[in-house]
Amino acid sequence: MRFEKDNGALVFYHQGERVRIEPWGKDSFRVRSTMLSNFTGNDWALTESLESFETEIFITEEDHWAGDGSMDKREIASIQNGRIRAVVNFAGVISFYKDEKLILREYFRFYDGTLSKESRCLKIINREWKGIIGGSEFSLNVKFESNEGEKIFGMGQYQQPCMELKGCVLELAQRNSQISVPFALSSLGYGFLWNNPAVGRVTFGKNYSEWIARATKEMDYWITVSDTPKGILSNYTDVTGHAEMFPEDLMGLWQCKLRYRTQEEVLSVARQYKKEGIKIDQIVIDFFHWTLQGDWKFDKKYWPDPKAMVEELHEMGIRVIVSVWPSVDRRSENFGPMMEKGLLIRTERGAAQTYDYQGDCVEIDPFNPETREYVWEVCKKNYYDYGIDAFWLDNSEPDYGVYDYENYRYCEGPALAIGNMYPQMYSRIFYDEMSKSGRGTVVNLLRCAWAGSQKYGNVIWSGDIPSTFEALEDQIQCGLNMGLAGIPWWTTDIGGFMTDDVNDPDFRQLLIRWYQFAVYSPVLRMHGDRGPYNIPTLDDRDWGGGYLRTGQPNELWSYGEDNYKIMRQYYDIRMSMHDYIKKLYEEAHVNGSPLLRAMFYEFPEDEKCWEVTSQYMFGDKYLVAPILHLNEFKREVYLPKGKWKLTSTGQIYDGNDLVSVDAPVEYMPVFEKQ
Repeated sequence: MRFEKDNGALVFYHQGERVRIEPWGKDSFRVRSTMLSNFTGNDWALTESLESFETEIFITEEDHWAGDGSMDKREIASIQNGRIRAVVNFAGVISFYKDEKLILREYFRFYDGTLSKESRCLKIINREWKGIIGGSEFSLNVKFESNEGEKIFGMGQYQQPCMELKGCVLELAQRNSQISVPFALSSLGYGFLWNNPAVGRVTFGKNYSEWIARATKEMDYWITVSDTPKGILSNYTDVTGHAEMFPEDLMGLWQCKLRYRTQEEVLSVARQYKKEGIKIDQIVIDFFHWTLQGDWKFDKKYWPDPKAMVEELHEMGIRVIVSVWPSVDRRSENFGPMMEKGLLIRTERGAAQTYDYQGDCVEIDPFNPETREYVWEVCKKNYYDYGIDAFWLDNSEPDYGVYDYENYRYCEGPALAIGNMYPQMYSRIFYDEMSKSGRGTVVNLLRCAWAGSQKYGNVIWSGDIPSTFEALEDQIQCGLNMGLAGIPWWTTDIGGFMTDDVNDPDFRQLLIRWYQFAVYSPVLRMHGDRGPYNIPTLDDRDWGGGYLRTGQPNELWSYGEDNYKIMRQYYDIRMSMHDYIKKLYEEAHVNGSPLLRAMFYEFPEDEKCWEVTSQYMFGDKYLVAPILHLNEFKREVYLPKGKWKLTSTGQIYDGNDLVSVDAPVEYMPVFEKQ
């Protein structure tokens, strides 16, 4: 074991491993390790410029009892950055302290000749490297002691009812509706970023926690401490990037459905909204408006003059967003050139195919700068130059035909090693160029993200989820944990994506309850694939804009007069909160605070707020209690200490209590903090 000081960092070497602990932001450390000759130099999510921080490093010797009963001396070392301290013992085990209190320690069960607690014969080490035969990557397993009573949150979006993650096993991989953002927030006052885009797994076990990367060249994680979740998120976004200030003219209603098939359909919907006196901020043109996947252009048969369409919509104050997929059909005019230039994902074995929905496709490789340039030039010519304002970057995981991550390779390495960054790199095809255009803040819509995606103009939605109350309940914790993982711009498909029958009264009740929730969420967006599918296709070609089916109407007035009245009422509520929502977006920009906040984010001193998961704070003012079950017209709500006004009646309640309130279908319980 050998310790060194290196420009404010503590470096040590142990059995072929090089480990570096260095200050990285306020009260924070970055910890890297490798079995290679040096580090890769990749910063991954840690992209922001930092001020320098003074550290204190001590390398000392301590007496230790050897197994034969004799005494010897072994080196230990420590490094301090503000309120956080790391201590490394003679076996290379790292312990982290916040204000001298132990908060996290690597797990080590190996007999090393001492009589210490960790000296056991299990031969379990804290950082386990195994070389991948024939490659330069390793599999990596890093273990930490489990803290009794600790609660873990964040980590992105997983379609499950569990908001608190202690005891959960999470795949570190991107899938449709699953978003791996590997930042965990602990109730003990620390945040932990697994700064590694490798496919893997994390287990927050009762006996120990375990982070696994299936293929990587180095260990890389970042840890910070603070007294509050707000302080932890502030430290985190300082090093990974801040969301820009969200445009005021996108804080209202976005209109979308599967799918507007023609230019005239889009315009007729926009004109009807204008006639109804409802301002929509943005209208979305969904998939298969194109000729073929990968052509990235309108089918002229159904979209004869996109520029004129955009101009009319702009005159109504409506922005236009258009769907772009990363899949390239073999029949596409761009397939041959992109395959020849190596701009598509490569398969390690078998046929060159990564996606098979409505065509034999290979998806683009956004890690390749030539790919990014090629795709942007096509989309600029065929969309952006017409005045299209933004892009709906769908299938951004990407959505593979089969999630065999070990079968895919990008120009920068195997998908196993870097694949979780795919959605971020995909978004940068557009963000990097659009941010130079002078056309204002970039706001694109994506189905996936990774750590740091908040700085690339990404509104993330929760994916193709079913239209059920169970799915609605899952979305509450999805949105809260996404916010705690540093992603404040988040939304869902109101009513869920997959609906069999829009005439089903149970679905319509679900739609209303979902819409009420969405009004008190960052982005209010109508979308869904609405059955029954009895609308004929526009033509019988097996390609082009008229080829694929469409769903039933999905505008506010599409679900009967009674429901339209409720949605109009809640639309007015959304509009009345404009200045308040603007303030929340400013906070997200400045300090990383999400708009959708776990109860403990605003009330960290209240132990009950760390337990409650079916309600949340919309900013610091409104306590929202969504209705999450069919035919539920009353629910219990926990009110923290203070005075709270029920917005439906004006009644004032004393906090620090559990109250029961009525919830007719016309009303979702919301309390205003007094």
